[in-house]
Amino acid sequence: MSTDYYARLERGTGPQPSAQMVAAITQGLHLSLDERDHVFRLAGHNLPPRGATSDHISPGLLRILDRLSDTPAEIVTELGETLRQTPMGIALTGDAGRFTGPERSLGYRWFTNPVFRETYPLAEQKVLSRVYAAGLREIATMRGPGSKAQQFAELLAQHSDEFRELWSTHEVGVRPPEIKRFIHPEVGNLELSCQTLFDPDQSHRLLVYTAEPGSESHDKLQLLAVIGASSRA
Repeated sequence: MSTDYYARLERGTGPQPSAQMVAAITQGLHLSLDERDHVFRLAGHNLPPRGATSDHISPGLLRILDRLSDTPAEIVTELGETLRQTPMGIALTGDAGRFTGPERSLGYRWFTNPVFRETYPLAEQKVLSRVYAAGLREIATMRGPGSKAQQFAELLAQHSDEFRELWSTHEVGVRPPEIKRFIHPEVGNLELSCQTLFDPDQSHRLLVYTAEPGSESHDKLQLLAVIGASSRA
């Protein structure tokens, strides 16, 4: 969006912006949900959803993320759809914002495209498969029939034998390892802790990855900050 286009919108002399453009503007301005809805009304669009199905990130969560420019961090939905990443987050795991449809969910990509497992050690992949399947079952049960979570489960059952087998066990409550291990193509193996900040209104999570000071992984993160996101482009 050009500066001229935005200026014309503020003056009321520009064309009616699309719903996607309005959503981008309200998110870029860090508006609250009530403020967002007001702008949608002014633009003549139906109001977007709130709650777990909404992609609108709260201003407070965005302000925290903005302060983490030198730290791997991301904001995700309850289904593992990445909404925003810090530059270091992109450098660590790649640009997850480029995906559309069900592939926005890491759990969906996990079962449908083996290439996305290459970032994680082989020894932990079986555990992570259980984590994603069990987590999806919990969300699908909570949100009910017709929910996006249930739709994901039905799609995965069509495309993944592994998922169907795990789904049939009805397992819930499987939690990921306390230390998350990554295999980065430039800096090698990383062992990181993951702290989570939860927004109950939107069911969004801010995930922040840190390494123990003085550790090899800490040094590698510093190197990753120099290499930047170009290595994962």
